Amino acid sequence: MVTGTALEAELLELAGTVPDPELPVLTLRELGVLRAVHVHGTDAVEVDLTPTYTGCPAIEAMSVDIERVLRAHGMREVTVRTVLSPAWSTDDITPEGREKLREFGIAPPRARRAAGPVPLPLGPTRTRPTATNATTAMDTTTVTDTDAGTSAAPYPETRTEPIRCPHCGSADTELLSRFSSTACKALRRCLGCREPFDHFKEL
Repeated sequence: MVTGTALEAELLELAGTVPDPELPVLTLRELGVLRAVHVHGTDAVEVDLTPTYTGCPAIEAMSVDIERVLRAHGMREVTVRTVLSPAWSTDDITPEGREKLREFGIAPPRARRAAGPVPLPLGPTRTRPTATNATTAMDTTTVTDTDAGTSAAPYPETRTEPIRCPHCGSADTELLSRFSSTACKALRRCLGCREPFDHFKEL
């Protein structure tokens, strides 16, 4: 007989395999929006789901897909509960999820490494490589982080991690639009290979 704890872990894993409706290359586990599963009795389950932002239109589709998967596993009653605290952050995306975004042609969000409010300074929108020393032919620096709507942690201490092209890896990129196919992505262009690409903005 499966214990409640083991069953919850099993159902959490199953719910985590549901693909994100807006980014089907990622599962809900990889996106980091699936918080917990609570089993009540033998065939009732409550799932805690945190949207990427308040009012996210994909939350309903996520809920329907989770219900379908868990009902197929024998759960008669499935309730998906929207949990807003703690808020979701792009730091919740797993390393595997970040790599999948890159392989899919989307620049993954940079790690914020700091909690609290995200500042929104205004400024230029280009990132560019700059020569630094004789031992390193080319180092990268970022003119600004503001195109992502956030300020990432220094990388290293005196620099900000650049947004790299997912196609060629160049740090020489520019912002074309602060919004792309979804509100969570910005449209950028690589000045190296000249290809446009989406950047998953930091939150």
